[in-house]
Amino acid sequence: MTITFLGTGTSQGVPVIACGCEICTSTDAEDKRLRSSILIETGDKTIAIDSGPDFRYQMLRAGVKHLDAIVFTHEHKDHIAGMDDIRAFNYKQNSPVDVYADTRVQKALIREFPYIFDGNGYPGVPQVVVHPIDTTPFSIGDVKFTPIEVMHYKLPILGFRIKDFTYITDAKTVSEQEKQKIRGTKTLVINALQKQTHISHFTLAEAIAFANDIGAEKTYLTHISHRLGKHFDISKELPANVELAYDGLKITI
Repeated sequence: MTITFLGTGTSQGVPVIACGCEICTSTDAEDKRLRSSILIETGDKTIAIDSGPDFRYQMLRAGVKHLDAIVFTHEHKDHIAGMDDIRAFNYKQNSPVDVYADTRVQKALIREFPYIFDGNGYPGVPQVVVHPIDTTPFSIGDVKFTPIEVMHYKLPILGFRIKDFTYITDAKTVSEQEKQKIRGTKTLVINALQKQTHISHFTLAEAIAFANDIGAEKTYLTHISHRLGKHFDISKELPANVELAYDGLKITI
């Protein structure tokens, strides 16, 4: 299984519009971060987790030629806004794309993209098959997903474990019960927004402490804001088994 980091930035991405800080003006490609999303490729399935505002460019940049499904973590705009762009896959594959979403995310998709769900069948609108999910494990082909409920301030959202790989973004707290679903993970992806305390996201120190608690062999940090610092500088501060993810990074699980 191959994981591609399609985007590793926070809701505004990096650089941030109109910002002249040293991170936003950096010439280092690893300081350029689109909105957070990953691509999962197995022998027979290609699956995206989330489709934010940068989804079209992410698909082009990663050279994705086929997409079986999108699995959504939650309904915030930076995670759902790009779903309209699955139209190209509908056309090429001559089939709908499967969408896996909980009840709240489904309501948000209907609100944001009413023309997909109104039943009018207007030519060219995205074609989807919606599969309701909750905290019960589910499978896409041979790929088994174990949902993990984490708290994004007061909003419960979903992370996902697949075999020995766990992906979590936008977490601030995780209950001990949900941590039990993560323990034994060899590769962990977790959000690390910035160094300063934040109401709805792990800080860098909190993310590292969480990784240590889980005991993963390797941890990649994502959902990174321009306030964290330059990729090169922060990388030197991290423990040996923790790395900053960056856009385009591929790992094999």
